[in-house]
Amino acid sequence: MVELANGVASAERRQAILQQLADIHYVIIDQLADPTRVEKEVKAVLDSVASAAEAASFQSSKKLTDHLVACGELISTYILAQLMRERGVDAVRFDIREVLRTDDHYGRAEPQLAEIAQLAKEKLVPLCEQYVVVTQGFIGSDAQGNTTTLGRGGSDYSAALIAEAVQACGLEIWTDVPGIYSTDPRIAPKAAPIPEISFSEASEMANFGAKILHPSTLLPAVRHGIPVFVGSSKEPEKGGTWIRKQVESAPLYRALALRCNQTMVTLRSAQMFHAYGFLAKVFEILAKHKISVDLITTSEISVSLTLDKTDTSGGAPELPEAVRTELEELCTVEVEYNLCLIALIGNKMKESRGYAKQVFGVLEDYNLRMICYGASAHNLCFLLHESVSKQAVQKLHKELFEQE
Repeated sequence: MVELANGVASAERRQAILQQLADIHYVIIDQLADPTRVEKEVKAVLDSVASAAEAASFQSSKKLTDHLVACGELISTYILAQLMRERGVDAVRFDIREVLRTDDHYGRAEPQLAEIAQLAKEKLVPLCEQYVVVTQGFIGSDAQGNTTTLGRGGSDYSAALIAEAVQACGLEIWTDVPGIYSTDPRIAPKAAPIPEISFSEASEMANFGAKILHPSTLLPAVRHGIPVFVGSSKEPEKGGTWIRKQVESAPLYRALALRCNQTMVTLRSAQMFHAYGFLAKVFEILAKHKISVDLITTSEISVSLTLDKTDTSGGAPELPEAVRTELEELCTVEVEYNLCLIALIGNKMKESRGYAKQVFGVLEDYNLRMICYGASAHNLCFLLHESVSKQAVQKLHKELFEQE
């Protein structure tokens, strides 16, 4: 779909892709007991793909891209709803674009919460009271009815938004791993599953790089106190993790998160000393260029801040030259790349004594480029070079989580 949306494929290549898409879906459809129930609808979607792909060959756009990448969701829900009906489930397919209203920021649309709540009350809640509703994730529509997408993590985010809109008693996210672990098991093989975790802890983990959930996913659940279950669709028997407002156990150390592709920008100027408005000017420049700051530390004559290249906080891939030029009118600018952020997630850190000695003892052989603590009682963050980041996580996990 992305290749079609880019508009660079030749007519021959475009036709080959369209044929491949049709073949993939009709192989599945032909296994239904009554394929005719969905063939017409699927053909209409594929025809729409062909028309949009041809339009993109003349002039591509984010609007066309959203239209194209949404088609997989639309087709799969036709097929799944029919399969469920054939297996005795009273299922109905629903086009979520009728409810999930967004702005027109194609590719990363922003949900319009008040409209979603009202439309869900009118159109979706009555269906939920009678049927098992099969609908799409990741997509929505703007005020003009054009298809939009929610960007990275959009499918889980859609589920959370719908749960909020229909006032669900729970939300289940089925993914490829059996819940949330104390850290990435690929880095620390002895990482342990976490049966239950608080919204605050899970939000910190998501924000600091734990890929099990996108940070946006938890926002609707937090707003309405909806418990969230995360489990593996491949291994449902292994259980998973419940994320709740309140949990029985709140250990000092809960988990370690690692987020790489970080950039640190250090700004130095003697004019900062006892000056007013310096940081305001810096953030005004960054805001103008839509660059989000992740972490920040300051001294009398310098300020260091981090930008995230992984798209979780909107950071740019690097500091654009235009931004650097504007900043250099205020101060000297130094940029460091290839850094990683380690976040130690826990509870009541502000009230606990002695843990800092334990943590920094593990990290004494590493060159820590930044340390951030104090804004939250749930995390302590370190910035260090990516070449030693996984080793540091392994050592921290062994010392803090694997000791009997």
